[in-house]
Amino acid sequence: MSAPALVCVLIVAIALIVVLIVRVKLHPALALTLAAFGVGIVTGTPLDTLGDTIETGVGGTLGFLALIIGFGSILGKMLEVSGGAERIAKSLLHRLGRDRATWVMMLIGFIAGIPVFVEVGFVLLVPLVFVIARQAKISVIKIGIPLVTSLMVVHCIVPPHPAATAIAGTLGADIGKVIVLGLLVGLPCAAVGGPVFSYVGIRGAVAAPVTAGRLSASGAEDESADEAPSGRLPAEPDRSLPGFGITLLTILLPLLIMVGRTVLVQVLPESSRALPVVNLVGNPIAALLVAVFFAYWSLGLRRGAGMSDLLDLTDGSFGPIAGILLIIGAGGAFNEVLIASGIGDGIARLLSALPVSPVILAWLIALLLHFAVGSATVAMISAAGIVLPMVTNDPSLSPEVMAIAIGAGAIGLTQVTDSLFWLVKEYLGMSVQQTLRSLTLATSCASVVGLIGALLLNLVV
Repeated sequence: MSAPALVCVLIVAIALIVVLIVRVKLHPALALTLAAFGVGIVTGTPLDTLGDTIETGVGGTLGFLALIIGFGSILGKMLEVSGGAERIAKSLLHRLGRDRATWVMMLIGFIAGIPVFVEVGFVLLVPLVFVIARQAKISVIKIGIPLVTSLMVVHCIVPPHPAATAIAGTLGADIGKVIVLGLLVGLPCAAVGGPVFSYVGIRGAVAAPVTAGRLSASGAEDESADEAPSGRLPAEPDRSLPGFGITLLTILLPLLIMVGRTVLVQVLPESSRALPVVNLVGNPIAALLVAVFFAYWSLGLRRGAGMSDLLDLTDGSFGPIAGILLIIGAGGAFNEVLIASGIGDGIARLLSALPVSPVILAWLIALLLHFAVGSATVAMISAAGIVLPMVTNDPSLSPEVMAIAIGAGAIGLTQVTDSLFWLVKEYLGMSVQQTLRSLTLATSCASVVGLIGALLLNLVV
């Protein structure tokens, strides 16, 4: 088939995915799998090998990600059950002051969102939105949007989040470098789409009801909160929560290990006997495994939990990720069919003739896919499969920068097709119009900042 015909097939396939997910209410994993079969049949992929192609795509994607997703879910559950997220929130708010409440929520989302999915992180941290809104006497919308935007930024561009890790693997990018670049780009994204947008773009929102007291970890109100001096929360001891330092170390440990591997590989000579050990420990699976056992101790055993308690917690953390695994696996199958059918190469040939930077194209593809499908994960994985031939055929393109560009694109246009849109709308008590004017615009601003960051990185990396 000609390149234009292949592009038409892709457009129809994406439209089919959108209709199946949005209109028919089919699960994204089923929609992606049906689209994969449809693309393979229409493009003339041999029918006797089409099943094997899909199986290869699923296995190749999940073979690397299944344990990473599972271990990451354990870390997130430990953070939730131990009260580690609440400790980080209280400590940052006390030290930075309530006058900087929007920046505090942005930092909370950026730090606490590293080991958890964006929806899980939002549900986990949204009670703190109401606590801080009462303390700072400002709108819950102004507090909540910086939180969810930073969670979304980390979710899309900072491994070990599954989608960010998946596209790094698809593009052949070094995960340690993606983490470093993701953090460099992610902080400005979260700042502009969060506190800056909250200050400039959210006006006229009704302030959160100011009630006496502050929610404790158990949900009861603490009447002593009204005694806080202006601008800061009272520095009260709280023995029921883990320490700030140990919690922060637990969250950042897998990132530190993987970034450390990247640094040491550049420093150590190839003949060094330590190099194989560094590569082993710095592998994402090994790094997360180390982090899980450290979390068992730092947030569990050290605080009186038993191994039976940790076993129950671990079992309970796996249920919610089943759907994510299926979506990612089906996305891998769709990508494999795109590659086998030649659609990826056809698009690469057409796009390479356009006077537009490949970084912009990668960002735009992910942005439009997120808008159409409503899943940042699906958008990122599909976009990576589409732009892979561009990276393969152009050695001057940095796969790490392209991974950042794709992740930045998937941040934007969070709207009615995305479950996160409705989650935020309901929790913060907004109308659809308010949510579009706040969440959708905030994530889109963060996405544009991410594109600018990727373009700047492309000049130096």
